Amino acid sequence: MSRVLLLSCALALALPAPHALAQEAQRAEVAAAAQRLQGKVVEWRRDIHQNPELGNRETRTAALVAEHLRALGLEPETGIATTGVTAVLKGGKPGPRIALRADMDALPVTEATGLPFASKATTSFRGETVGVMHACGHDAHTSILMGVAEALVAMRDELPGEVLFVFQPAEEGPPDGEEGGAKEMLAQGIFKDFRPDAVFGLHVFSTLQAGQLGVRSGPTMAASDRFNIVVKGRQTHGSRPWGGVDPIVAAADIIGTAQTIVSRRQDLSKQPVVVSFGAIKGGIRYNIIPDQVELVGTIRTFDDSMREAVFADLKNVAEKVAAAHGASVEANVPDQDGNPVTANDPELTARMRPSLEKVAGVGNLVDMPLNMGAEDFSFYAREVPGLFFFVGATPAGKDPATAPSNHSPEFFLDESALDLGLRAMLQISLDYLHGGG
Repeated sequence: MSRVLLLSCALALALPAPHALAQEAQRAEVAAAAQRLQGKVVEWRRDIHQNPELGNRETRTAALVAEHLRALGLEPETGIATTGVTAVLKGGKPGPRIALRADMDALPVTEATGLPFASKATTSFRGETVGVMHACGHDAHTSILMGVAEALVAMRDELPGEVLFVFQPAEEGPPDGEEGGAKEMLAQGIFKDFRPDAVFGLHVFSTLQAGQLGVRSGPTMAASDRFNIVVKGRQTHGSRPWGGVDPIVAAADIIGTAQTIVSRRQDLSKQPVVVSFGAIKGGIRYNIIPDQVELVGTIRTFDDSMREAVFADLKNVAEKVAAAHGASVEANVPDQDGNPVTANDPELTARMRPSLEKVAGVGNLVDMPLNMGAEDFSFYAREVPGLFFFVGATPAGKDPATAPSNHSPEFFLDESALDLGLRAMLQISLDYLHGGG
């Protein structure tokens, strides 16, 4: 064996693997805090998962959060935007200000995971009794931020700057007729007295493997808008449809024709667009043609002009198709103010990418594609530079492409995501506050 080869082998044995180098670059205080808090974060997550609450009804979760923050010596403000909780941590040294956000609400989904701590909760939603489940992972987000708060409080004396912890209700939307979510948190002034230099948030995600982090610069998640279309006919016996006006047939035609809005009227080479119907409500008996049918759904876009065009096209389709059937419509398109595009600040993203890679390890930081999902984190990121990143949730051995997705009754979180999410949020917070990144 040549001397050069012998030297190369010796160097290879002496040097740590690339993943080990990445882990060594992680802040020592991050690793220590994560190890110390791992059990607590898992316990909090399981408790919140077993006791889920819908938007603007997160009273138990909010109380748990506020109690924890008080135990840390902070002074939480409660009841913001109905059930929101915030608290400010002032470091022992001067420095920048950041906000860290977690959402607390669950979904009207009946859990089918079979977990020993699965939710058995039920509630009333849109007039129906439904199951309630943390099918999107907000239980993880809340418990991770509780852990981050505890870790940062322990470093208070050496911490530069200030941190605003934001535990937000109703990310999935408030109940009909109520205000809520990020927009309402801002309307009630959480950034008025505390104006952060940057805001950070995360989301556990089924399309990433456990152990991976995902991030994208610029537009990341779509604008989201709801629509509500009520098709009005005239009730009659099912045996003589000519005696009335059938809103069911008109509604079916509206749904079919609406598909051409995306396929034939939008330039999809510019940006993607989605129009989806999520519910059809109408009728109660097999032999009665009802008076009306309600259609509700969502519109997802990345471009403001395309967004407005879809609104106009859907309203036009609903009105004209209904008229062709002798029916009429009340078309609320959009039904209410939706979420704007979630866009990561390019400069902030570039600055914090190395921080995320330090935590995930080489090769485990994924460049995310455009995501047609939506997030009301977008409202915070319109106010100040924002960074929203993703934490892999799908266990090893399962294909993320086919794993039950977020919002599924079978959505399953590999709990190693709690540890990775905690370390990632803590790393970027400390790197930003200390001027690194």
